[in-house]
Amino acid sequence: MKNQEINISNKISNNIGSKKLVVLGGGESGVGTAILGKQKGYEVFVSDKGEIAEKYKEVLLHNNIDFEEKQHSETRILKADVVMKSPGIPDNVALVVKLRENNIPVISEMEFTQQFTNATIIGITGSNGKTTTTLLTHHILKNAGLDIGIAGNIGDSFALQVANENRKNYVLEISSFQLDGIEKFNSHIAILTNITPDHLDRYDYDFNKYIASKFRITKNQKETDYFIYDADDEAINNWLKKNKTKAKLVPFSLKKELSFGAYLKDETIIININKENIHMPLSTLSIKGKHNTKNAMAATMAAQLLKVRKETIKESLASFEGAEHRLEKVAKIKDVEYINDSKATNVNATFYALECMDKQTVWIVGGVDKGNDYTDLLPLVREKVKAIVCLGLDNDKIKNTFSNVVDIIVETAGAEEAVKVSEKLSERGDAVLLSPACASFDLFENYEDRGRQFKKAVRNL
Repeated sequence: MKNQEINISNKISNNIGSKKLVVLGGGESGVGTAILGKQKGYEVFVSDKGEIAEKYKEVLLHNNIDFEEKQHSETRILKADVVMKSPGIPDNVALVVKLRENNIPVISEMEFTQQFTNATIIGITGSNGKTTTTLLTHHILKNAGLDIGIAGNIGDSFALQVANENRKNYVLEISSFQLDGIEKFNSHIAILTNITPDHLDRYDYDFNKYIASKFRITKNQKETDYFIYDADDEAINNWLKKNKTKAKLVPFSLKKELSFGAYLKDETIIININKENIHMPLSTLSIKGKHNTKNAMAATMAAQLLKVRKETIKESLASFEGAEHRLEKVAKIKDVEYINDSKATNVNATFYALECMDKQTVWIVGGVDKGNDYTDLLPLVREKVKAIVCLGLDNDKIKNTFSNVVDIIVETAGAEEAVKVSEKLSERGDAVLLSPACASFDLFENYEDRGRQFKKAVRNL
């Protein structure tokens, strides 16, 4: 978040009048939305039930934006014309229910912001792979010379960027929670990487509700827009059989040859979506693993649809460094590889990580369970995992699932302890993998904090 004062009077482009914008949540998306809202002529009030971080408080004070923390002044909030809700606030909290009962629109940052930009949007969602695909798409488009921003769940908020620079193109990583708050928002190119059970605690433990949330990314697409999706994904295919989207379908697959789209043949990615076919041997990709092959397919097709030259695409795929906290190689100590996959906050992400392991692995797992079913991991754990180190406050489900296939299961209460125990359990030639399959909020601020603490502990060995 840049601590800079916005010249409000010079930048008001829409005559909003003095509509009241209430922003629930004083984090990255909330403060960015507040700045953009004030710039566009709204009367803005930020309300956070918790404590607002000092860096965000400074920005609000610097821009003379009214705010409160550690409470919600309900009477004032219910006078709003529109409310932007932070994605971390569930839809079923009493205040949000009351706002909707009073017919006050409760929208996401994406919905609020798009009305103030004419940029081409590449919107990316999915249970797994969306961060890597977003970073990779941005990397290719930036190398191609496009005026491109990256936002959503990455970096500065979308709203703040539109307030400050308003680029011609944006790649947005969009969560299901953000999609739940859209009505008119649209991506010219929408990418759905996959759908596997995740965040079910926010969707009444109903997988179909979560699937419907993900497909909101194509809700407002037109015939001139594109929907890139994983044609191997059962949940996606089932939805497409029963529902329609106006967008042109652009599939990718590792399992079948496609007459239109991207597929894998003889260890080579083949992309056939316009007159210029692309052939890329897997050996030329900087990121490895089946899931990353799919991420590369999706990003490449998005770039092709925006008329990027295939030489630029190939060079970008070879030079891309990958996402922090996603199968990130931290160090090799006494011939043991330490890998930070803290971003694996669900079972499917951990499945990908274990699938990539080509060494006997000490697996650090655990945290806040979001309704996980670990049974899909059993074959991989049986084959590759020599010991499990639990990193969470409630490890019963992990112990019950894996005690019959792994002899050694140890419970720890912090990153430093988990790393020290893992060092003792590992031998030369092994790997230590932090891939928690769970959220991090029991012991850490977020998955980044968990990953950073893990890396610090490894480097202190």
